[in-house]
Amino acid sequence: MPDGILLVGHGSRSEAGRNELQQLARLVAGAAPEAAVELGFLELNDPTATRAFGRLVDRGAHHIGIIPLMLNAAGHAKSDVPAVALHARHDFPDVHVSYGRPIGVDHAALAVAHRRIADCGGAGLPLLVVARGTTEPEANADAYRVARLLAEFTRPPFVQPAFSGMTWPSVPEGLELCRALGAERLVAFAWYLSTGRLVERMQTQYAEFSARTGIDVLDAGYLGPDPALVGIVLDRWDEARRGAVQVNCDVCSYRRPFPGLEDRVGQPRGVGHSHLAATHLH
Repeated sequence: MPDGILLVGHGSRSEAGRNELQQLARLVAGAAPEAAVELGFLELNDPTATRAFGRLVDRGAHHIGIIPLMLNAAGHAKSDVPAVALHARHDFPDVHVSYGRPIGVDHAALAVAHRRIADCGGAGLPLLVVARGTTEPEANADAYRVARLLAEFTRPPFVQPAFSGMTWPSVPEGLELCRALGAERLVAFAWYLSTGRLVERMQTQYAEFSARTGIDVLDAGYLGPDPALVGIVLDRWDEARRGAVQVNCDVCSYRRPFPGLEDRVGQPRGVGHSHLAATHLH
């Protein structure tokens, strides 16, 4: 009987974004022929994560690792996807369910980002790194870590993080900070796994900023379904199978109180933003 890998993406209104996650899932399946691989989503797309888990059971998998196809350890990876695991354990008590880390700040992913920046001619230019904003302080801090580590690859005169929503600085604010620091030309990279409405919006914001200021913004894109990411996913699966998942809980808002987030400490998995219900599909 094969082991199973359930890859869980958030879901997207962008068909291109959904297709890119499906392409990454196919790459993972091709690299792990000994495993049954399924892709499920938390919302907006079929199949839901719970239905995809059921498909793996139907394929004979009795040991299934659930891996978030997400970069940041924010609420989806810390609460929603673990809730999928708890739901699966309840519905399939004879199946061994393990949970893996999200992709996170991995050297291989940083190397892909570096390649994207170099390919568009952005090496050495002032660098704007845009991450998905979240209410999870630890995940937002990781965006600053990504920005600094990418700067070690590309050697810009300065690097400025920004966020596509939920927190500050926003993309327009990040661009203005780059201008205030003296950028006459800059490169922007989205710390995103796939395209989607937010990536499209930031591209529009780049163009509007350039038209208004005359400062050229090179768009280095985002990670995308790069084969170099497959090894990270399989590493996360191997950790889950061995029970060797290591996470940092020292500054997690589910473990320690932050201003305005005190009620989150000790919150049950899935509370507040659970995507388990099929009604979230639409």
